[in-house]
Amino acid sequence: MEKLRKMVNHIAYTPPQDRFHTLSTLQLSLIPLLSLASTLYGVALPLRHRLYQLGLLHKDRLPVPVISVGNLTWGGNGKTPMVEFLALWLAAAGISPLILTRLYKHKARILRKCFLLQGYGDADEAKMLQRHLYGIPVKIGVGANRAVTAASFLKRYGHISPCKHGNTDLDRLFSDNKKGNSSYCDQIGVAILDDGMQHISLWRDVEIVMVNAMIPWGNHQLIPLGPLREPLTALARADIVVIHHADLVSEKDVEAIASEIRTVKNSFPIFLSRLAPLYFLKARNMSHKLALMDICNTLVLCVSAIGSAESFVETIKKLGPTYVDQLGFSDHHLFQAKDIDMIRMRLRNLQSEFSMKPIVVVTEKDYDRAPEVLTYLDPYEVLVLCSCLQILPHKGSTEETFKKCLWQHLEVGCKLQF
Repeated sequence: MEKLRKMVNHIAYTPPQDRFHTLSTLQLSLIPLLSLASTLYGVALPLRHRLYQLGLLHKDRLPVPVISVGNLTWGGNGKTPMVEFLALWLAAAGISPLILTRLYKHKARILRKCFLLQGYGDADEAKMLQRHLYGIPVKIGVGANRAVTAASFLKRYGHISPCKHGNTDLDRLFSDNKKGNSSYCDQIGVAILDDGMQHISLWRDVEIVMVNAMIPWGNHQLIPLGPLREPLTALARADIVVIHHADLVSEKDVEAIASEIRTVKNSFPIFLSRLAPLYFLKARNMSHKLALMDICNTLVLCVSAIGSAESFVETIKKLGPTYVDQLGFSDHHLFQAKDIDMIRMRLRNLQSEFSMKPIVVVTEKDYDRAPEVLTYLDPYEVLVLCSCLQILPHKGSTEETFKKCLWQHLEVGCKLQF
């Protein structure tokens, strides 16, 4: 199944004009079936939206403003790092946010088997958020029905308008706050909807769409033939677009993506972001922190099961190892015994070729998905790369202007509700 998912992923990111000299015979034989499924999916999408517009399907509205962070393609767009960025900002400003993230274990298995899709994980993002935000006034609600999850948290903690909160002055909102310096109210002031663009059953006041600069649209086809969850025209629903991993592509590529976005809606505020590496943790002792420079002049094997493995590998290469090899699996893949054997074989081959002992580097999502599995790679060292999202300055757009843009939308939401 893993090989089949990789083949489908290859099809999704291969331009139609390159198929015949890039894809295998087996991959080419899959295209008619994938195309049919993609067509059916494309018919169902506007029908679903229309049912909500007509009121035949109910859309829930929370008593607090909602920020949705989503994307148009499967995996690797920086949604969860953006959610964490927003939660830390709001908490530092004295607003207690509620993060609503999904856990589609059963649904994920069905979708993967039927359509070989990526991006429908178990709980790796939630675990990572819980670890990063420990001790911060942030609530994390996990559940498929996010309106029900939100209702239980709102009942337990209560809610307050963020615009009426005495501590949310503009100086605090738009300055670089240190954690723990702001007083806060335990009542929930804002809900953050993780992976929320297609979760249209919940009303949102701000729609942030993340775009992966390295592989923005794939072959421009809907799933499962392509990586698009919705056509590019769906960008018209967005309020803010963030081009993620902008530091890993050229300025020309960034401008080309921005130009394509503006063909949908010219008035978009577009921001750039990157996933900035911070430090490493030892997988066998997560309290042991290592500096980024500690992998200089080492032999590294990047092992990952994320949506954008290339961005992870490129980040590691910039840290100065002697050589970087990679072994990638499909997004949210659960490592099994045969995978560990494959990783071990690759490590032994590297050690033999370079006459030095390699180290394994994984992402936090990979660690949080199955931390106990990584212990079976002994005696090889396993390091976990810790990173955070940063807004990049670009043509007058900065982290401050990004926050101001968000706050303006939140103020509109507050006026509509209170």
